[in-house]
Amino acid sequence: MFKNLVSESGIAIHITVIVALTVLIAFTFNYITNRYIKKNTATKHLDPTSFLFAKKFIIAVIYIVGISFALVQIPELKIIGHSLLAGAGILSLVAGLASQQALSNIMSGFLIVLFKPFRINDRITFNNYTGTVEEINLRQVVLKDLENNRVIVPNSVISSQVIVNTNLKDTRVCKNIQIGIGYSSDIGKALKIMEEEISKHPLFIDIRNEEDKNNNVPLVTSRVISLDDSSVSLKAWAYAENNSNGFILYCDTIRSIKERFDKEDIEIPFKYQNVIIKNEK
Repeated sequence: MFKNLVSESGIAIHITVIVALTVLIAFTFNYITNRYIKKNTATKHLDPTSFLFAKKFIIAVIYIVGISFALVQIPELKIIGHSLLAGAGILSLVAGLASQQALSNIMSGFLIVLFKPFRINDRITFNNYTGTVEEINLRQVVLKDLENNRVIVPNSVISSQVIVNTNLKDTRVCKNIQIGIGYSSDIGKALKIMEEEISKHPLFIDIRNEEDKNNNVPLVTSRVISLDDSSVSLKAWAYAENNSNGFILYCDTIRSIKERFDKEDIEIPFKYQNVIIKNEK
């Protein structure tokens, strides 16, 4: 009888400890989660719906597991305790299967940060989307496009795509300035005007090294690239420090070249067609 009393008191102590730990863990988790939700909804204007749902779900799982372990300590209720643990295991399995995509995003996020195919403030293009990387978190990459829209891309998606990164090794960008002139226009004069207008733009940069300068490599390279139906196509290569400067350089130079061509009587022809009407009489 004394052994039975010792055994029963030991079971009671085990149950008390398990229940106390369960309540403490649930209370601590609830307190920390509430502080996190309150802070982020106030400062970052996050929607608390998903956070509250996850909090309640996890607290319920904590209590189920704790009560199950407590019931297992009682010989007459072991079966019920094991059943509850099995149910918690099934819930955990369902949650694990449901969160495979989330886990994939987390792992992809770690790989992005580790191997750095792009970084914050890099300008990237993939799947016809172009934007500046604004944020990389465990779930997604946030891009800001030219219209100030935010493109939200899951990490697992962007990590499996072919990405064009204009800032990975070298921020400099080359803009191809192509213009067609009339067949009667002076080609040499037109090429010289293009080189002058590009080289005097404040955002243009000289990419030549000392060897190129010693070998008299021109500051701006320009070429005749094709003889089209109604025009001679000319192209010049203009370098800028980054993509934003390159866009401004391109727009300004197109305008200044057009204005110089007008002054220098260099024709920029428009497309036309000759229509021949046959007399069938």
